[in-house]
Amino acid sequence: MHSGPLVIIPAFNEGASITQVVKGALSLRFKVLVVDDGSSDSTSELASEAGATVLQLPFNLGVGGALRAGFRYAVDYGYTSVVQIDADGQHPHHQITDLMQAAEQHNAHMVIGSRYLSDTSTLAPTLLRRFAMRFLGLIASRSAGRQLTDSTSGFRIIRQPLLAEFARDFPSYYLGDTFEATVAAARAGYRIVEIPASLSPRLHGQSSANSLRAIMLIAKVLLVTGARLHKRLRYSTPAQLK
Repeated sequence: MHSGPLVIIPAFNEGASITQVVKGALSLRFKVLVVDDGSSDSTSELASEAGATVLQLPFNLGVGGALRAGFRYAVDYGYTSVVQIDADGQHPHHQITDLMQAAEQHNAHMVIGSRYLSDTSTLAPTLLRRFAMRFLGLIASRSAGRQLTDSTSGFRIIRQPLLAEFARDFPSYYLGDTFEATVAAARAGYRIVEIPASLSPRLHGQSSANSLRAIMLIAKVLLVTGARLHKRLRYSTPAQLK
């Protein structure tokens, strides 16, 4: 078993920013796994040169598929926790330790870094997107039994036994890997908390989810969670994981 978390960075054509993101996480002396999600650029080579372990997928699975591959790697190699950070530089690597401390303090299975709780976050979503995120947050809060302001944030720590469940099955579509996964975990009885996180705009490029596509995917995730069509997670004790 490893005492510290494995930092997992799903990446698709993020050659412009991956070196800086990897080096940021490595500066804190954490092991870093970059899951190259079928990139056609130099993401894998640059991540490896920066010092990360690289898991190359043969084709693009989407963020959720890449994360699941990373979770399975973590479980197979004896990690009891993972930290997700994006490859585009939006997530503050210096706050990884804050996620870890909050997980220990609250005995939480998942800790989410919320841009909406931070006074220093510079990531400013559009008014429409902010409204949608607030609405999703209300649903996630009801499932978790506590206020969750940023259920779509991908900056989070996940610990056992929830990690093993996500390694078995994890939503692969946009918002499934954040919002749906959060709701499914909360409904299964896993403890989820939030801390402030100073998220910032991506270093290069732009998001692949335009407004119309985002609306369609929000409708999809609301249908899946509202009708409870998501995967029913088990709540396993540490002894059951062996």
